[in-house]
Amino acid sequence: MNAREALGRYGEDLAARRLAEAGMTILERNWRCGRSGEIDIVARDGNTLVVCEVKTRRGGGYQHPMAAVTPEKAARLRALAEHWIHAHGGAPPGGVRVDLIGVLLPHRGAPTVEHARGVA
Repeated sequence: MNAREALGRYGEDLAARRLAEAGMTILERNWRCGRSGEIDIVARDGNTLVVCEVKTRRGGGYQHPMAAVTPEKAARLRALAEHWIHAHGGAPPGGVRVDLIGVLLPHRGAPTVEHARGVA
């Protein structure tokens, strides 16, 4: 595993922990759909399916992690959510929500984890 992959994995671990602390159930991590892409975290929030994109950045000159989801990325996430639903027996009664979790790792101090619900 290279440094970039390790950074991403660490951010996803923090994000999964935050979702669990918020009462969500983690269903899958790093679910791949052929060449269509990957869902970082699939969770259940009550009777709603939640597809989470996790973006992790180190402190410094990089863009804020929450700015990383473009309209194209949001459309891809919605398509991946449809693939996941199809592969797992249909949509839950509460529907589907796409969330973004931004993890910012400062040079010093604790990481900041931001959770934006319903971004796409």
